[in-house]
Amino acid sequence: MVTARLTIDPHFAVGDINRRVFGSFIEHLGRAVYDGIYEPGHPTADENGFRGDVIDLVKELGVSAIRYPGGNFVSGFRWEDSVGPKAERPRRLDLAWHSTETNEVGLHEFATWLDKVDSELMLAVNLGTRGTLEALDLLEYSNIPAGTALSEQRIANGKTNAFGVKMWCLGNEMDGPWQLGHRSADDYGKIASQTAKAMRQVDPTLELVACGSSSAQMPTFGEWERVVLTHTYDDVDYISCHAYYEEKNGDLDSFLASAVNMDGFIESVIATADHVKAVKGSDKTINISFDEWNVWYLDRYHDVDKVEGIDNWPIAPRILEDVYSVADAVVFGNLMISLLKRADRVTSASLAQLVNVIAPIMTEPGGPAWKQTTYFPFALTSRLAKGRALEVRLESPTHSTEVYGTVPTLDAVATHDAETGATALFLVNRSRDEEAVVTIDVAALGAAKVVDAQTLADDDVYAKNTLQDPERVGLSANDTARVEDGVLTITLPPVSWSAVELQA
Repeated sequence: MVTARLTIDPHFAVGDINRRVFGSFIEHLGRAVYDGIYEPGHPTADENGFRGDVIDLVKELGVSAIRYPGGNFVSGFRWEDSVGPKAERPRRLDLAWHSTETNEVGLHEFATWLDKVDSELMLAVNLGTRGTLEALDLLEYSNIPAGTALSEQRIANGKTNAFGVKMWCLGNEMDGPWQLGHRSADDYGKIASQTAKAMRQVDPTLELVACGSSSAQMPTFGEWERVVLTHTYDDVDYISCHAYYEEKNGDLDSFLASAVNMDGFIESVIATADHVKAVKGSDKTINISFDEWNVWYLDRYHDVDKVEGIDNWPIAPRILEDVYSVADAVVFGNLMISLLKRADRVTSASLAQLVNVIAPIMTEPGGPAWKQTTYFPFALTSRLAKGRALEVRLESPTHSTEVYGTVPTLDAVATHDAETGATALFLVNRSRDEEAVVTIDVAALGAAKVVDAQTLADDDVYAKNTLQDPERVGLSANDTARVEDGVLTITLPPVSWSAVELQA
């Protein structure tokens, strides 16, 4: 058994939690859209063809904003294809995922779906095969109320009121050789700056995201951010981060410590952005939009799922449909802890993705929808984490990993809502075989009591929810959580994620 200590004190605040940190991502990729959110023949389908069971699950998940329509897909996307009468919309080759895009679901339909799930639209523009003019056209179509050619076209297409999109991504992963139109940091920085300046001439209040490097493992990482922000610092509000993690070669210890890598990644990008700020003598701070993050078994895509062939362009193929284990969910919950620990700078984030494609929600055509293991930490964190993120000053034992060296065995973050007096604590035990007893000083909260404590764990860390057994894994009440004399104690099983809800 291992032991750890931490303190929850509302005075030790990291920063306010922006609800956009509980965002997600839907790309026109695989079965994310077709057979995912949209299946007109499904028994639960509404008048627009959207699956009602998926709508219910997304609402329960608590997703705040959804990035759309990509992703790699956006770098070859012609937005005009996705509006107007469905029967007249062209089918196009999607080179990103080697499939056929029917454009049956486009901007209007997706916005309608977002209204149903109570989420905000976050649009990405194509800076791969297109440029500033096309971005301006999409902005005019989406946000100008009336009186121009494109706004009147939107009205004629059935949307009288403007979409009012506030947050825009200036391209996607433009340093990646796989990306249509990929380019150097210098070239991307120039077009991103030009496009941002032009979009701000339409609306200075837009929130704009410049592309960071597509991962911290890219040879471009670090220098890419510096060069791009040197060009765009005055023009944008965010720099993006993307990170995916997977267990490799049976190295569970390193996998369970993945959040250590995310912590360092975030700090590196903050340091680079603040370096550019200092060089420019600016009083503006660039924040992070961590608009792609998840557990993703990417090697499986290359080995099994990849679609190829000049005569093989399927519609909505089954690709990237990872089935997640308890261990995956524990890492996933730990990544959410990392995002909250830097709530002062990570003010937007997008779980990639939402349905079927590396997703917390799975569907079967004509059949059920169910929750993957990763669903549970996202839904509970989204519901409980309100107000401000707190620095908990964790004292934890350590252990060795092959990839990340010596790491803390436990990780934690707390949040506090001053208006309601509600406090939430999120904890991870990374030990493969030892329970952890955690002692938490909660005296600064006053007379706090445990409202609820839930843990995700299983004797089989590779247990999964599947079509055949959709409820194999779930949350369990943790009855060890109790407060006595201003001290909360809780016991955490090996390889577990837990959430504790406190009320003053």
